[in-house]
Amino acid sequence: MKSILNLIIAIPTLLLSTSCDGQIKNAKTVTVKIDGNCEMCEKTIESAANQKNVVSLDWNKDTKQATISYDDSKTNPDEILKRVALAGYDNEKFLAPDEAYAGLPGCCKYDRNRKKSEIEKTITATTDTTAIEQSVVANQFKSIFDSYFELKNALVKTDTKTAGLKAVDLSSQLNKVDMSKLDNSQHEVWMKVYKDLIAESELIATAKNIEDQRIQFMDMSENMYKLLKVAKLATPVYYQHCPMYNDGKGANWLSMENAVKNPYYGSQMMSCGKTIETIK
Repeated sequence: MKSILNLIIAIPTLLLSTSCDGQIKNAKTVTVKIDGNCEMCEKTIESAANQKNVVSLDWNKDTKQATISYDDSKTNPDEILKRVALAGYDNEKFLAPDEAYAGLPGCCKYDRNRKKSEIEKTITATTDTTAIEQSVVANQFKSIFDSYFELKNALVKTDTKTAGLKAVDLSSQLNKVDMSKLDNSQHEVWMKVYKDLIAESELIATAKNIEDQRIQFMDMSENMYKLLKVAKLATPVYYQHCPMYNDGKGANWLSMENAVKNPYYGSQMMSCGKTIETIK
């Protein structure tokens, strides 16, 4: 009786799974290796990758192999494996950020035997240092920083509505980055800051007042600074500091001009601050 009951329960689940997979249009399938240990890893990996009607990933804890079916008009294996890495799991294409791996439960702490050199070879193989591909990378980052500077200018003007709109645009530009075009140093920093930048953009976009936006902008600026150091933009950027903000602890921001226009106080203390670094 128990076996029959289990079968009855399993049949709807099987039918549901088959139905979901069948809804993926333009489906392509690849098999990749993703590191991990247990059933909890399986749940996390699949949750990070799966998107209704777009991606269906099935990971086997014994073989460490994942079968990925995806709609190639909406995504690609790089984007899927990037999300898996951000969830804490090394794979054939991307290494997980150290903090993401450190945050995994104890039973999920797999041995990190994947050699960094192997990942670097994978990245390098799709990131030849041709002038065209360098230009693609530069344009990706330029679009991100252009949105950031427009957001900063809205905060200078104490314009909550425009700041929210620019934050939405920044989030959009962040999601357009093709990680396969990044070099090793850019990839390493990107994996550390991407998730936080997305969260900060969303919080600024949904904030109801300028002060809440400025608080998030302070954290965002620290992450943007880390990204700028490896972005290799064509024009100088000025890293500026306000000593008064954040209860006197100070706060930093990036600017395209050396003249100080304070995004944390706007017209109240427009020139409060100074340039502490010029990044070329």
